Amino acid sequence: MMERITGLVDKKLLKFIIVGCINTVVGSCIMFGLYNLASCSYWVSSVANYVLTSILSFFLNKYFTFRNKERSWKQVVRFVVNIAVCYLLAYGIAKPAVSAVLAGAGQKIQENAAMFTGMVLFTGFNYLGQRLFAFAEPKNGK
Repeated sequence: MMERITGLVDKKLLKFIIVGCINTVVGSCIMFGLYNLASCSYWVSSVANYVLTSILSFFLNKYFTFRNKERSWKQVVRFVVNIAVCYLLAYGIAKPAVSAVLAGAGQKIQENAAMFTGMVLFTGFNYLGQRLFAFAEPKNGK
């Protein structure tokens, strides 16, 4: 079990973090800009962020991080499923958790904090999902 966990901490994780930093800057501008400047809702702002940056993430992580050579629609579907599950988990957890912790704060503060918390949760879930599911290396050389 411990070998499996330590096997996930390697050069690929560093590359994933670099790609994540790029996506975070772009996505934060999109999400917080839409929410705070364009007055879009929590869900519209966060969904727009993940739809747009997921396209960038797919190509950067496929070719740079995981150096994956597979060319199939199944892989695209796995990636989309991973992003959707990670998004729903991260933001579904973040919003009620932050609302409970910051119950006395205003809605804008709660939702900005929830979006930030969702970003953090999403990153962890997404790394595991991309590495172990979307761009998983074939077992037994297949």
